[in-house]
Amino acid sequence: RLNMREALMKRIEKLLVPTDLSDNSRRGLLYACSLATENKGALTILHVANEFAAWELYCDEFTFLESAGRAWPADRALAEANLDLKRFLEPHLETLKNIPAVNKRFVLGSIAEQIVTVAEEEKADLVVMSPRRHRGLRRILSGSITDRVTRMSACPVLSVAAPLPSRPWRGARLPLVFRWPRPRPATI
Repeated sequence: RLNMREALMKRIEKLLVPTDLSDNSRRGLLYACSLATENKGALTILHVANEFAAWELYCDEFTFLESAGRAWPADRALAEANLDLKRFLEPHLETLKNIPAVNKRFVLGSIAEQIVTVAEEEKADLVVMSPRRHRGLRRILSGSITDRVTRMSACPVLSVAAPLPSRPWRGARLPLVFRWPRPRPATI
């Protein structure tokens, strides 16, 4: 007999965690590892190598007269991405051993589109992402990769962000409202 929670909740069996190999994305990786261990699910770790990583700019004396760069072979760019991903995962090997199935993938291309494509290919139940905090004009103009993946993905996207530090509030704006007395030097 199923209880009410099991009847309403979809079981998360396949997780996809994209990483940009930054410290910020470690938070999403650790969260996804925890979910995969808890649900005895499969975890796919994805690194999308930037398309610009496939270009090697070289500098000779007269390079400015020639074309801007020469292309690396795609397999070399993917091999570099594989090495970078292995180095990124080294501190987490003990955590990854507790997960029944771990798959590493690295692809080359547009980041948001590749994440959505891999999520569809792997039939992921959940995508766990760690967004960066962009503010102001940059967020308005370009948006974020997490926003684009959330709009394009057929499966749910979980955004795991670092907590913001709390700000001291006392004395910032409230004294204007409540007119708290300021300490005055004692008069003798």
